Amino acid sequence: MYDYVIIGGGSAGSVLAARLSEDPSVTVCLLEAGGRGDGIFARVPIAAAAVIPGYVRSANWRFSTLPQAGLNGRRGYQPRGRGLGGSSLINAMLYVRGHARDYDEWAALGCEGWSWNEVLPWFRKSEDNIRGADDLHGRGGPLQVCDQNWTRPINQAFLKACEQNGFRQNDDFNGPHQEGAGVYQTTQFWNGPKRGERCSAAAAYLHDVMTRRNLTVITEAHVSRIIVERGRAVGVAYRFGKEERVVRAGREVLLSAGALQSPQILMLSGIGPADHLTSLGISVVADSPELGANLQDHLDYTMIFRSPDTDMFGMAIMATRDLIRAANEWRTERMGHLRSTFAESGAFLKTDPALDRPDIQLHFVVAMVDDHVRKMHWGHGYSCHVCVLRPHSRGTVRLASADPSAAPLIDPAFLSDPRDLATLRKGARMMAGIMAAPAFDKYRGPEIYPAGQSDAELDAAIRARADTIYHPVGTCRMGSDDAAVVDSALKVNGIEGLRVVDASVMPRLIGGNTNASVIMMAEKIAAAIRVERLSARDHASSRAEVSKSGLHFA
Repeated sequence: MYDYVIIGGGSAGSVLAARLSEDPSVTVCLLEAGGRGDGIFARVPIAAAAVIPGYVRSANWRFSTLPQAGLNGRRGYQPRGRGLGGSSLINAMLYVRGHARDYDEWAALGCEGWSWNEVLPWFRKSEDNIRGADDLHGRGGPLQVCDQNWTRPINQAFLKACEQNGFRQNDDFNGPHQEGAGVYQTTQFWNGPKRGERCSAAAAYLHDVMTRRNLTVITEAHVSRIIVERGRAVGVAYRFGKEERVVRAGREVLLSAGALQSPQILMLSGIGPADHLTSLGISVVADSPELGANLQDHLDYTMIFRSPDTDMFGMAIMATRDLIRAANEWRTERMGHLRSTFAESGAFLKTDPALDRPDIQLHFVVAMVDDHVRKMHWGHGYSCHVCVLRPHSRGTVRLASADPSAAPLIDPAFLSDPRDLATLRKGARMMAGIMAAPAFDKYRGPEIYPAGQSDAELDAAIRARADTIYHPVGTCRMGSDDAAVVDSALKVNGIEGLRVVDASVMPRLIGGNTNASVIMMAEKIAAAIRVERLSARDHASSRAEVSKSGLHFA
C-alpha cells in the first residue's frame, strides 16, 4: 500500500514523483511502461533524430492515426516518448511556454487558478535559466534552460530573412512579447556533471532521487486499468513481464500517461463514454461522454531545400567526417553540434495584424527533415516548418478493443474545420516569403517539393504532406461545466481519489511547444496535493483535540 500511485513517468509523472516524495512521511509508487530513460540516446541531444522516426523502438510508442480525410486519407504519425521522461526524452527540447493570454483564456473557460499570473510562479519554480532570475524567469529549479551557443551560421540567415520580410527579432519567446523571430532556448544541462546532455523531466527531477526510501519506481510496468471500488480509485492493475500485479493507493491515483494514453487507461477502467465502453464489453464505472473528445494538435507543413553549403547536417561522406569530429567534441567537452536541437531557430507570427497574439509558429531546421526523419535525402540542406497554433479542428481518442496492449484509435480530425486550412495556407505563404529572401541566396538550392502559388495548388500540397508536430492535448478536458472530465484541481469528476495530470487536461492548445507547460502543471498540482494533505492533517488533529476536551457537536 502506497499513499500515492502515479501512472506514467513522463514529463508530469517525473515531477509528481519527485515532489510528492520530498515529504518523507508519505509513500509514492511510480509505474512506467518503458525503461529508465538514461541511456545514450536519452542523453545526447541530437539523438532525437534517431528516436523520433522510431529507429530506437524501445523509446517511442510510434503510434499512427486513423486515416485523415483532410490529409487525402493518409494515416498520420504520432511518436510519443516511452521511458522515464516520456516525450521529453525525444522532443526537440525547445523551452516555450505559450502566450500569457492562452492561460487567461483557460481561466475564462472555467479553469479556476490557471490564469497567467497564477501559473507563472510554477514556471519560475521549475526553471533554472542560464540567464538568471527576473520577473518572468526562475533560477535554481530542477529544469535547466540554456541558450544555444553552438548554432549553425545559417540561423543568422533565417533571422535576417525574417527581418527582410518585416518581422522583428525576439531574443526571448518567453519574455514580455512572444511575437518575432529568434533562437530558441532549450532544456539542456548547462551546469553540473550532466552539462551538455538533454535535460528531460526525468533527468531534471527524478533520476537523482530514485534512492529515496519512500519512493518506488517500477519500469516496464504496463498498466491494465485503475481499480475503482465504491466510487473511489484504490489501486492500479498492471502487467510486469507475464505477471499480473496490483498496487494499492491509500490517498490518490495520479494518471499522467499523456493525451493519447490517459484517456485510453480511463476507458479501460470503465470511465468514459458509456456507449463506447459497452460496445466493447467494458462495465461502465462512470459515464463521462466527453472523455477522449476535444483532441487538438498542431498541424505542420514543411518546405525543404537542398543547399550548396555544407555547414549543416546532411548525408554525405564529408558529413560523416564532421559527425565523428562533433561526437568527439561532445564526449570530451560536452559542446558542439551534437547539442543541436535541429530546430535551432524559429518565429511566432500573426497571419493577420489585427490578431491579439501570434497564430502560427515557425521551426527553422538545419537539415532536410522529411516525413519525421523517416525519409532521407542525399546531400546537405535545410527545412522550415509552419504550424497552426490554435486549431479549430477537434478529434478523438477511442479504444480499439478492451485489450490494454492494443494501441488507441487516434483521430485528430486534421483540417476538419476549414479555418485551419486557411490559416496554414497563409502561414505557408509567409514562410515561402522568408525562404525567398535575399539572406538565403548563398544557401538556397532546389526545393524538394515545390508547390504552386494558387490557393488550390498550395492546399493540395498541404493535404499531401502536412502532419503533426507532436503536441496533442485536450482529451481529458479541464473545466467547471458538467461535461468537463476533470475539475480545476484536475480531479476526475465522478470518481474520488483520482486525478489526471498531463497535457490531456488542457482545455485549449497553447500557442507553442507543450513540454514546459506540462511540467508547470505538475509542479502546481504537487504543491496543491501537499496543501490538501496538510490541511486534512491539521483538521484531523483539531478534531482529535476537540474529542479529548469532551466537547461534542451535533
